[in-house]
Amino acid sequence: MTDSTLEPARLAPISEKDRIRNLDMLRGWAVLGILAVNAAAFAWPSILLMAQQPPLADAGQADTIGHWVITTFFADKMRTLFTMLFGVSIFLVGGERSDLDRGSLLRRRLGWLALIGLIHGAALWYGDILLLYAISGFVFLMFRSWSARRLLWVGGAITVLWAVVATLGYWGMANLPPEFAAKMAQGMPDASPEAVQAVVDAWLAGGAASFVQNAMTWVGMAPFFIPFMIPVTVPLMMVGLGLFKSGFLSGRAPMGAYLTFVLLGGANLAVLAALGWQKATAGGDVDPTGGLADAARGAAPLITLFYASLLILLAKSALRAVTAVFVPVGRMAFTNYLSQTLIMMSLYYAPWGPQWFGEHSTSQMWIVVGAIWAAQIIWSPLWLKVFSMGPLEWLWRCLTYGRMLPIRRAG
Repeated sequence: MTDSTLEPARLAPISEKDRIRNLDMLRGWAVLGILAVNAAAFAWPSILLMAQQPPLADAGQADTIGHWVITTFFADKMRTLFTMLFGVSIFLVGGERSDLDRGSLLRRRLGWLALIGLIHGAALWYGDILLLYAISGFVFLMFRSWSARRLLWVGGAITVLWAVVATLGYWGMANLPPEFAAKMAQGMPDASPEAVQAVVDAWLAGGAASFVQNAMTWVGMAPFFIPFMIPVTVPLMMVGLGLFKSGFLSGRAPMGAYLTFVLLGGANLAVLAALGWQKATAGGDVDPTGGLADAARGAAPLITLFYASLLILLAKSALRAVTAVFVPVGRMAFTNYLSQTLIMMSLYYAPWGPQWFGEHSTSQMWIVVGAIWAAQIIWSPLWLKVFSMGPLEWLWRCLTYGRMLPIRRAG
């Protein structure tokens, strides 16, 4: 999750000139936004998420707005951006395929990431994405020397294909004939109040119960989630690296390219917001949009490029300070991502915390998310005034190199 160029023989502390500010900015925006999406998986029983039902505590207008904001502005868009940037990191760390030393370093780095992801998912939170990134990264190694044009054409074509499949799939699921819809409903998890409470009780039974439940959930999900997501993840890494090699992510693309994505992605976001709000406020199981609200979610990568383009343009304008808050957060993305897990599990299901699991409505959950955002925006620059990288970035590098490395800033 870092983008600094590494020398295979010796690692010097990261200096400002070694960074690419736009990548840190975009990564910071992504890691904050991804918490808004992940929060529900920390706060509520997974059967509610699998049944695509809001928490039973949701009742008011604030909860409706909170759920609409997540679905419209964050769901799938943040993961897409995070994935694109990870593809860039693989190239910046590993270099060209002909660079055998850096390639060996990169493989060790991905191996340690896989182990960290394995521990993170099995022991702390079943929604881990690090193991998926590590495995997808090993696949992506063979493509990192492709030209920007080839990466964008191949990765873009596959991503567009997946977007079309998702769009048609969402629309089709929303318009199933009643008899098929009834059969589908029979296969969904039981999300009745009694079933939900039984899951909550199992997680909060005391001792190591929550860790056991998390491990069981992870074992049940990861073997299916990871193989399914690799064909989606690798093309997005291609797109990300293609955008970087073309100069787009560093702000060197023609202005027309950014404006095109701002207009197209912004239009898609506006349609998604309008249709989603219409559906959210309809009440019950009624969908006045005829499935279009769900179908509009399929073009998430286009909205991701809208965010990226808008932030890059802001970073080049007089409003540069608006985007500056994301830069330190992005430089510590690995630390901030894993610290989100430690905070959320401590609040919701760990035996040492208040154990709010299954209690919070969407609006209450947003208060927690906002507080964590504020904390990470504050602590990231404070830490980086003294140290050259985040603590977990430093640990990951030490493991990769097999030796202790400096972390304090020189002087």
